[in-house]
Amino acid sequence: MYSKEDHKALQKEFWQAFAEAYPRKWLLYNTKIKEVSFKFGLGYKMVFVTFDIECKEAHLRTIYYQKIESLRQLLWDDYLPNAQFEPSFSLENGKNISRIWIKSDGLFMNDRTQWQAIFDFFAQTMTQFELFFLEYEDYIRDLELNT
Repeated sequence: MYSKEDHKALQKEFWQAFAEAYPRKWLLYNTKIKEVSFKFGLGYKMVFVTFDIECKEAHLRTIYYQKIESLRQLLWDDYLPNAQFEPSFSLENGKNISRIWIKSDGLFMNDRTQWQAIFDFFAQTMTQFELFFLEYEDYIRDLELNT
């Protein structure tokens, strides 16, 4: 069992190792849409990559989500066939967002022997999310063009 400090140190080491293994600038928060971001995530015996829509105004979140949802088949066919769509996802802090995400069960950050598999999953999945976003960015961004 790890103490909080040990776990925090392990996470820091993990993210530094990931940055060394894949030294590139990820899109993440630089979508140029304030409410839309990509994230890497670590859970208990799972890892995930998310495309989060976090608008404070529910109607804007709905519009962005519907735009992505209208592209669902393209995302599945050309980029990420296992993407899951969640129009209403509650974060641990109680905030409600919309989320499109891919997870990989059975991977555990505390097991250093799994780090390379996690790194590869993160890199492959995030790359596909970024390619999808960049291909359809103009459509997603334009709130006047409804689905």
